[in-house]
Amino acid sequence: MNLFYNLAIYLYGFFIRCASLFNVKASLWVKGREDWEVKLRTVVKGINSIIWFHCASLGEFEQGRPLIEKIKIKYPNCKIVLTFFSPSGYEVRKNYSGADVVFYLPLDTPYNVRTFIDILKPEYVFFVKYEFWFNYLRELKNRSIPTYLISAIFRREQHFFSALGKWSRQGLDTYKHIFVQDENSLLLLNEFGYNNVIVAGDTRFDRVNKLTIAAKKYDLIEAFKGEVPLLVAGSTWQVDEDILVSVSLTNFKLLIAPHEISESNIESIMRKFSSYNPIRYSLANDISCKDARVLIIDNIGMLSSVYGYASIGYIGGGFGNGIHNVLEAAGYGMPVLFGPNYKKFQEATELIQLKAAYSISSADELREKLNLFLNNSILLNETSLVSKKYVQLKTGATDVILNLV
Repeated sequence: MNLFYNLAIYLYGFFIRCASLFNVKASLWVKGREDWEVKLRTVVKGINSIIWFHCASLGEFEQGRPLIEKIKIKYPNCKIVLTFFSPSGYEVRKNYSGADVVFYLPLDTPYNVRTFIDILKPEYVFFVKYEFWFNYLRELKNRSIPTYLISAIFRREQHFFSALGKWSRQGLDTYKHIFVQDENSLLLLNEFGYNNVIVAGDTRFDRVNKLTIAAKKYDLIEAFKGEVPLLVAGSTWQVDEDILVSVSLTNFKLLIAPHEISESNIESIMRKFSSYNPIRYSLANDISCKDARVLIIDNIGMLSSVYGYASIGYIGGGFGNGIHNVLEAAGYGMPVLFGPNYKKFQEATELIQLKAAYSISSADELREKLNLFLNNSILLNETSLVSKKYVQLKTGATDVILNLV
């Protein structure tokens, strides 16, 4: 199996290099790893007491971030090296000030692994949620470097627990502790003989709670909202926008922060909502905001604060591969709506059970849920309190992890 795994890794590297000739993301993946040995020796030269965090992409980074920032405060002499596998994480966070070094993870080949760890010499290693690079994990264990998995979540259908999962479970054997999000993950791992498992919760709750406390204020959005209820639709895709445009905006206003902010996509959204006098945030002023029924955010970085102005939140992605971040909206206290593809997201399922979130599969269902809350201020307020309390009660995972480590 080791031979097959290494062969698969080499083939992955080969195919992604081929894809880099015509795919932008693959090209970034390849270019980001060129001459990585020389680059790594340069950026870590003279650095000691290294704590290495590895995240697959942006979502995992948001889970690792609270622990990174707490370590930097509590242990200021430690140096943080943050690696990403995906360009969608690295390219967005390559200038992240919370880390001393941000780097691409070299491909998981035996040579790369030995060289990378020889250069880095980490004292502690944290892998976030779903990262299982078996050569890295084995080498770290062989060198007795304490390695932890944080904010993990396990389901019985994962390959670790299949009839052929014995080899895959070797990766789990390498962790000193596995910090999981829920009791079900703990029980499942215990069933397979893993007793180094602690239920810590999801560190994203700590991050979201911090964001709500430090939310930025935007005068233009306050002017746009006025005294009217506001639906904030975050990380929307085309199918989300097609459903939203079919809902009458007579008794509320709509703010859209699309997942894709290319000029062509912003223009497309403007055309869809043309009957509602839409305006782009970058071109708005106090007067134009007051007259518009739709405001479109055409930049990155505002959404986590913008949810603070919402009466109701709509989370995009539920009609595609899966919903985006539900917690950013829930943390401010509001009913949350999203499409049908949410079942892999525990927080969405739990919010639905609490009747603080609802899955919709059509424009008619969206109208029904909006009318339910907009026509019943008592229900809206009660649901908002449930949503906010849910997030607040789930905070604390970062301290659990840090105190034990």
